[in-house]
Amino acid sequence: MSIPYLTLITFLPAAGAILMALWPRLSGRAIKISSLLLTLVPLVLSLVVFAGFDRSSSMAGVIQFEENLPWISLLNANYHLGVDGLSLPFLVLTTLLGVLAVLISWKVDLRVKEFFVWLLILQTSITGVFVSLDLLLFFIFWELELIPMYFLISIWGAGRKEYSALKYVLYTLFGGAFILAGILILFFATGSLDIASLASTDLNTFLRPAMMVLTFFMFFIGFAIKLPAFPFHTWLPDAHTDAPTAASVILAGTLLKMGGYAMLRLNVAMFPDVCRDWAPLILTIAVINVIYGAAITLKQTDIKRLIAYSSVSHMGFVLLGIFTLGEISMNGAVLQMFSHGIITGLLFAITGVVMHNTHERDINKLGGLAKQMPRTAIIFILAGLGAMAVPATSGFIAEVSVFLGSFQSSVVPGGQVFTMLCLLGLVLAAAYILWTVQRVFLGPGLEKFQMVKDADKTEIVFSLVFLVVMFGVGLYPQIIVDVIQTGVAPLAAVFGG
Repeated sequence: MSIPYLTLITFLPAAGAILMALWPRLSGRAIKISSLLLTLVPLVLSLVVFAGFDRSSSMAGVIQFEENLPWISLLNANYHLGVDGLSLPFLVLTTLLGVLAVLISWKVDLRVKEFFVWLLILQTSITGVFVSLDLLLFFIFWELELIPMYFLISIWGAGRKEYSALKYVLYTLFGGAFILAGILILFFATGSLDIASLASTDLNTFLRPAMMVLTFFMFFIGFAIKLPAFPFHTWLPDAHTDAPTAASVILAGTLLKMGGYAMLRLNVAMFPDVCRDWAPLILTIAVINVIYGAAITLKQTDIKRLIAYSSVSHMGFVLLGIFTLGEISMNGAVLQMFSHGIITGLLFAITGVVMHNTHERDINKLGGLAKQMPRTAIIFILAGLGAMAVPATSGFIAEVSVFLGSFQSSVVPGGQVFTMLCLLGLVLAAAYILWTVQRVFLGPGLEKFQMVKDADKTEIVFSLVFLVVMFGVGLYPQIIVDVIQTGVAPLAAVFGG
């Protein structure tokens, strides 16, 4: 009997969280160590899956490490898990960020047990989205993450935390309603909830053209809210700004990626003709995301809000890569999501160090911190280089793939124009990153920060992990590109791009 790797990876954190919640007396240190172990084991197992994944071209589009059991016969729903080249990078990213989120939260001292219980349940819900191959199971995991994220923001957040948490929930529930409507249309039309079989079925034989377009946009709107895409992006800056550091890292690192991943898994795979027809509209949204997101980032004075708006801009690159419908561009979009999870996760993590040690996040009230916090400054600058897509970082290879692939793709008329417009985002990214570094870390030091502590050993450890991955993928992208290629190739073959 084969080992159910994906079940263990998905449910071990939640199972441990339930045991911790029911255990009558646990010290704060015991809770933190237990949480670290409950995230380390899934990370190790996901790396085993990554190492054992067959990258050969003959396995392109083939689901591996599959688990498929009957679940709800009345709905023809199965407990169906599996990974391919689309989902495996996000599985590894989710388990890695789970470990780092625990380390980032090591100094949490308010309601410690509750915090780590919600953090572990959050990891299970996100992991489930990336490995689910049944639409009902996918939707359950998609909605499940609302609960832990709401409590993490509303209890351990700062500022208008209750408002931001509620706004996040309302936006996501609104998107979830569209996704559920799309699932119901597919189920009543085909009688199937199996994602893999639906992707290989010509839905034109079940749905009329107008209904195909409607179903496509039901899914797209729900996923665009999570990405987020303009004009559904306004929940993101509030949630990021007021969330605790670990929640911000997970929000930027994996939650946003659920939207882009789902667009590839459902919109592109199941509705290729609708994708081709409506791509110009979506690419217009991508351009707005990139330019508007970057321009408004330049206006921010709250350092967390600045990084949040930069995510809006970078997710525009993801939309560009996906909906120019070329093989290289879609590869770049997946790599961009993975890279953004690492780079922006590090930016939020190290910004948390600055905020915790200075008790300040207003850029206008910071300055000269490189003298008192040299290690923190170096880490932030290196992460900033990744966000600027400097060569040798994962950000560089990801954005180069997106732009080269989008420019040379001939699937969508005018794709070159959309690509050229999005290039402006690179210039604006350099502007807001360099401006932030100058204002926060360089220049004359402020007297009130003379005794500020630098990053400690734990903070250096988790920062180094982020940096190793960022530079590792940047210097040797083939380690992950080979995997992504097996997932993207079957999608791109439909478009010939």
